[in-house]
Amino acid sequence: MTMQPGTPRPVPDTTLPANGLSYVKGDTTSPLSEQTIPALLADTVARCGQRPAVVFREQGIRWTWQEFAAAVDALAAGLHALGLRRGDRVGIWSPNRAEWLLTQFATARVGIVMVNINPAYRLSELEYALNKVGVKAVIAPESFKTSRYLDMLQALAPELQQCEPGALQAARLPALRWVIRMEDKPTPGMLTWTELLARGAGVPASELDAITAQLDRKDPINVQFTSGTTGAPKGATLTHRNILNNARYIAAAMRFTEQDKLCIPVPLYHCFGMVLAVLACVATGACMVFPGEAFEPVATMSAVSEERCTALHGVPTMFIAQLDHPEFSRFDFSTLRTGIMAGSPCPIEVMKRVVADMHMAEVTIAYGMTETSPVSFQSSTDDPLAKRVSTVGRVQPHLECKVVDATGQIVPVGETGELCTRGYSVMLGYWDDEARTGEAIRDGWMHTGDLATIDAEGYCNIVGRVKDMLIRGGENVYPREIEEFLFRHPKVQAVQVFGVPDQKYGEEICAWIVLKPGQSATEDEIRTFCRDQIAHYKIPRYIRFVDEMPMTITGKVQKFVMRERMTKELNLSESKTA
Repeated sequence: MTMQPGTPRPVPDTTLPANGLSYVKGDTTSPLSEQTIPALLADTVARCGQRPAVVFREQGIRWTWQEFAAAVDALAAGLHALGLRRGDRVGIWSPNRAEWLLTQFATARVGIVMVNINPAYRLSELEYALNKVGVKAVIAPESFKTSRYLDMLQALAPELQQCEPGALQAARLPALRWVIRMEDKPTPGMLTWTELLARGAGVPASELDAITAQLDRKDPINVQFTSGTTGAPKGATLTHRNILNNARYIAAAMRFTEQDKLCIPVPLYHCFGMVLAVLACVATGACMVFPGEAFEPVATMSAVSEERCTALHGVPTMFIAQLDHPEFSRFDFSTLRTGIMAGSPCPIEVMKRVVADMHMAEVTIAYGMTETSPVSFQSSTDDPLAKRVSTVGRVQPHLECKVVDATGQIVPVGETGELCTRGYSVMLGYWDDEARTGEAIRDGWMHTGDLATIDAEGYCNIVGRVKDMLIRGGENVYPREIEEFLFRHPKVQAVQVFGVPDQKYGEEICAWIVLKPGQSATEDEIRTFCRDQIAHYKIPRYIRFVDEMPMTITGKVQKFVMRERMTKELNLSESKTA
């Protein structure tokens, strides 16, 4: 699947909509891989063994592919020695550390299902996640920022104070047996990282190989919890085949080879870090560079400059934080070529600055969701810039996508509807939740909840969420369109548009705006900017200037929080006629 830089990416006819309808099917000339993740890693090690594989700058770790594979096997042997077997669930609750990366591949090596736990979770969320999937062992550091992980585990399982490691019987966490702390400080009831590795010292590689040989590429290997903004988090269950193939096609779209170095400031617990970054590198032999445990603009820019990275991933807010940082000009971005901007809608003006100021002429946009492993659409490095700044590219190989109306009928090209995806990337389902799985996947189609259009050339544009679309006086209003317009204002750094209740129109438009450093503006100035440029009913009635937006740890803006705050601030009530 590797492609040499400069090789044109063929555009197969199958990516074009047929019969004037918003339906596209990806290229199928390159076969899907039927490997497991450990088999993929073994191939890369055999091909690139002495090349640089992993850099964790904050931890001072640098591994070649051979060294990385040896560390993976040492951890896999330790997990096996604890009695953890194929199909058991192991949780990883941590910021971006080497131990996280090793856990990703060590669990896959012996068929254990890795459960990604959001580093921002607190007690109730942690308790829910561990119990929902029956986590048998959890790996965590002592703390990170304001999160005291071990304290929270001890609060949920006070029985740790009185038990031997591996003998936990906790009333609130009935499936949990092992708590493994990353540091080497002895803690009642817990196993240290060094002790875990020591337990595996007597497990021969041949024993691991025998387990790996029995794995099936359609086995569940990863559970990722969705944000849970509309209810309890759902555990999207993914297979080797799901995420391995998605990573291969993501890497191909960026023309990745073993010559590339990818800077990874996005969180590992999310698909962006784990699949678009890590697995894409493993699929090609590219080097992974981690600037720190969490995103910090100077650390990221330093990593790009000093490690001579050729690629950089990030959500739009991360790129904005770097571009607008007062120290931006002192860093060297000349080695950058490509990367991915994804995770939330990418403002066109930000994309243009990334290309011009960060030398990322071949930057790509990717769109997807956890439930589709995650990417369904991605732009190519040689797509026209106009398409790369205004769409999320074309459908990935071996996938089908369509845009449907409220009745499920495919809409004509260019019309707005809900985007649906079908193919190898669709998850097995939500763990132990048949009802919500059935709501999301119908006849093999994953209903994304995203509003989209597909044009005559097969390019997709995400215009919002089905639940974000607001109706003002009978007019459908798509916040993304207004956001893109407001982003053209020279003083605007970030903007989010959403609906609030209104007795007369059902909903009114509200805009939250973050101004660029040193700038000031008035509400009337913003409205004047809009007048005669966009339809009168799209001009925000309410405008608030804020210092920051409420966001998840992955950089996704929480519009529901904004709506709740504004509804309370303005003392609004839901329309009785809406």
